Amino acid sequence: MAAFTERQEALVKSSWEAFKQNIPNLSVLFYTLILEKAPAAKDMFSFLKDSAEVPKNNPNLKAHAEKVFEMTCDSAVQLRAKGVVVVPEATLKHLGSVHVQKGVIDPHFVVVKDAVLKTIKEAVGDKWSDELSNAWEIAYDELAAAIKKAMT
Repeated sequence: MAAFTERQEALVKSSWEAFKQNIPNLSVLFYTLILEKAPAAKDMFSFLKDSAEVPKNNPNLKAHAEKVFEMTCDSAVQLRAKGVVVVPEATLKHLGSVHVQKGVIDPHFVVVKDAVLKTIKEAVGDKWSDELSNAWEIAYDELAAAIKKAMT
């Protein structure tokens, strides 16, 4: 993989800031996009399981969405600084076991990546670009690879 550039890191960080300005609405959008592609994924999230639609003001939903985007942003920072994604061992073990327990498989990571990109596109509006998309894709893919490794 080519080195993650300072510009790519800056693009991810600035769009993460844009996301944080509107976490409640963007969190709902994020899960709505996931469920449009993979309706069965609803049962994988405790905060979606017993609800007919994506709940609007659920603190667990917001916290989970924020964590996904925050970890992806952290991955961008680490890729720039170290050339690899470094997740603390305990966090990685936990993420791996939770993803295994919930029955997460490779196609799920693709659905989530697509939802991440569409959500960031919504967050940044006219600042969206192929370059920005690519930076998020790399950061997400590297984070997903670390989680998948912990799932084995």
